[in-house]
Amino acid sequence: MELDRMDENDWKYHGEGNKSLVVSHVQHCRVLRLLKYPAEDSENPPQTAEQAFRQIQNIVDFTSNVMSCLLGEKFVHSGEVVRLPLEFVRQLSIKIQHQRPAWRCDKVMDIYSGCALCLPNLTSPTLHQPTPTPPLCIEIKPKCGFLPSPKHVSKDIKTRVCRYCMHQHYKVANGKWKRRSLYCPLDLFSGNRQRMHFAIRHLIEEPQNNLKVFKGGQCIYSSKEGSDESPDTNSLLHHLRPYFLRGNNRVNGHMTTKAVLNDFIQVLGNALLSAAGGDGGQVTDRTGEGRSFCEASLFNRERIRHGSQGLPTNNILSRILQTQMLDSLDIEGLYPLYCRVEQHLQDFPKDRTGLQIDGPYDQNFLEKVQKCSMEDDGSVEYAAAKVHQYRIAMTAKDCSIMVTLVPSGEEEDDDEE
Repeated sequence: MELDRMDENDWKYHGEGNKSLVVSHVQHCRVLRLLKYPAEDSENPPQTAEQAFRQIQNIVDFTSNVMSCLLGEKFVHSGEVVRLPLEFVRQLSIKIQHQRPAWRCDKVMDIYSGCALCLPNLTSPTLHQPTPTPPLCIEIKPKCGFLPSPKHVSKDIKTRVCRYCMHQHYKVANGKWKRRSLYCPLDLFSGNRQRMHFAIRHLIEEPQNNLKVFKGGQCIYSSKEGSDESPDTNSLLHHLRPYFLRGNNRVNGHMTTKAVLNDFIQVLGNALLSAAGGDGGQVTDRTGEGRSFCEASLFNRERIRHGSQGLPTNNILSRILQTQMLDSLDIEGLYPLYCRVEQHLQDFPKDRTGLQIDGPYDQNFLEKVQKCSMEDDGSVEYAAAKVHQYRIAMTAKDCSIMVTLVPSGEEEDDDEE
């Protein structure tokens, strides 16, 4: 990417979250993630260019030195900070403005710093050899996969119903979504194939922000917030059919819609259960954990037949779950510790650096997090370490898993590889 020859017409709107906006290159497998800030600050940037650069570099450091170590380097892309021509950024902002969802326009793209995070576009992977049909990429936001300990929560319901399922009622009530999703993260993280397939099926039926399907880099299946229309599952299955025609469920060269959906769910389940080393890995048994079942899930526990009730230890879901569980106190148990840190910093502001509140996110930071005592000794160091653990856990609770399915060669037997 030649930074001195940037043309806004080579880039298109890709998506955005609360803190940043993403554009993708129309030819190369690259995306740029740019910062956002409130619209009222559009003529008065809240930080300097150097502060913006440092903020994005902190994201890179946090990803490469902390999240990569916890989730596994092969599963995480850290990216790099780039400085872009200001005129390019301003023209890009004008070009994509009409493509942004109206409800996201309370914030504007940073057009003053020229800083961005450059990452590979995982929705359109680079292939060594072209395939007759483009690769599929499925983005899954699994959310939190466990229930908090009763020791730290004041409401009993929080120990029985997961946060995601509770929020579904709230989001429907305030109009964010028209229909409640029946997906439950605890089913996906269970490691039991029946529960996982059940969860994936409900993700497909009501994807909301938790599932998107891309074909050759183009989003072919997702939900729109506040829309009365249900996502077109039949259209998705029409796109998927060519990828599964060589399966065992075809009839006279054709497949039923149900067979396509079942094959897709099974392939996704296999991908999510695969271990990093490809050998299946040791299984962590969670059958004894009361925190691995959510009462709001419609999955009938009596349906579970004999089989695995846990995840392979090197598996990406297992790594995400273990990182999420660094939040051992829940927000209720953490808040007093947060207040302890806040009060200490008001009294001793210079300690902010030593406690690494704003980084640097290096090996020393990771060691503090991993070696944090289980018992509260009343120190600000303990409180700060628990706050750091919570921040890392929240990152894992909001991460996306990108699963790429590449059509196998004609001479091979498997549908996907």
